[in-house]
Amino acid sequence: MLILLAQTVRSQQSKTELNFYGQMMTDVGLNTGQVNPDYFDVMRPTQLPSYKNQYGTDGNASFSVRQSRLGFKSLTQTKLGELQTRFEFDLFGLGKSVGQTTFHMLYAYVELGKFGAGHHWSLFSDIDGFPNTVEYWGPVGMALCKNVQFRYIPLNGNTRLAFALERPGASADEGVYANRIELDDVKLYFNLPDFSAEYRQTRNWGYVELAAVVRKIEWKDMGTDQYDLSGKAIGWGFNLSSNLKLTDKYLLRAQAVYGHGIENLMNDAPTDIGIENNLNDPISPVKGVVLPVGGFIVYLDHKWSEKLSSSAGLSAVNIENSDAQAGSAFKQGKYASANLLYYPVPNLTAAAEIIWISRENYNDGWKASSTRFRLSLRYSFLHSFKIN
Repeated sequence: MLILLAQTVRSQQSKTELNFYGQMMTDVGLNTGQVNPDYFDVMRPTQLPSYKNQYGTDGNASFSVRQSRLGFKSLTQTKLGELQTRFEFDLFGLGKSVGQTTFHMLYAYVELGKFGAGHHWSLFSDIDGFPNTVEYWGPVGMALCKNVQFRYIPLNGNTRLAFALERPGASADEGVYANRIELDDVKLYFNLPDFSAEYRQTRNWGYVELAAVVRKIEWKDMGTDQYDLSGKAIGWGFNLSSNLKLTDKYLLRAQAVYGHGIENLMNDAPTDIGIENNLNDPISPVKGVVLPVGGFIVYLDHKWSEKLSSSAGLSAVNIENSDAQAGSAFKQGKYASANLLYYPVPNLTAAAEIIWISRENYNDGWKASSTRFRLSLRYSFLHSFKIN
């Protein structure tokens, strides 16, 4: 019996392929304007100053290795279909570790046949729409968010159809009332997951994809004062994206996003919920509302030769602010970049890139911008093993 079990295990293992991959990357940059020092090595319009000299001085240089990463993938043939696993991390600290060079999980995902679970790109995102650039954060107007989820994939091939239940989440902007004690007792409440779906058609000329998301956002007033600021709303959004192979050397990447209360699913947008005046109601003088958001990206990738390529384009995001948000609230962000990538030997990339970003506030007249010049050197590796 033990011999038979060992033979079965060896037979199963012989069908497993393990990939060990990653990159070592160094970025050197110079910003002409101010940026939030927690994001010293990336370009995010939301992290530009919202008032004069908020972040001190202009013209700061930065050195970073935070794009270095390491990952593992496996592929095993089973009676239930392909078993795929992926675990990957980089060094770009976020959350409580923002601004630091530290462990940052990117993927922790398992997929068997038509089902998947773990931390991966939201189905509302299209990572294939990310241009051939080296800046970590990327275009502002994309839907781009990783999330913990359960997936069902009835179709997977040239025609792809997938559905997911994703971890819910939203952010709240308390606007001009942010310092009022009554709002300290308002807490977000999520009792239902986000529901997302994607449909993609792939052809010789590229692909077109339509994704959608719907979510319930609720907030409860936990206080005992005379006000009741509780409320709820439905957030929703659509994302249309495509890669078009114009010629053998030109690839066009385009995406358009619109929705209500989906800001935290965007690559760089602020809050999902804003505050609106409701002064005729003595019990609820203000109320929360989902904020409409729209974004787009258009980039052209060009291959000059086997050793040279470029990518250039622009992107923008726009928020329809509510009337009680602070005048300094984020309204619009723009992002444009161009680069030249050089591949002197296999797996090695040297890059020169210029990125321009801008920010416009809601209604106080403030605008800010910054340009970043950067040089990057990246060494990538991939090793595959058959496990016997």
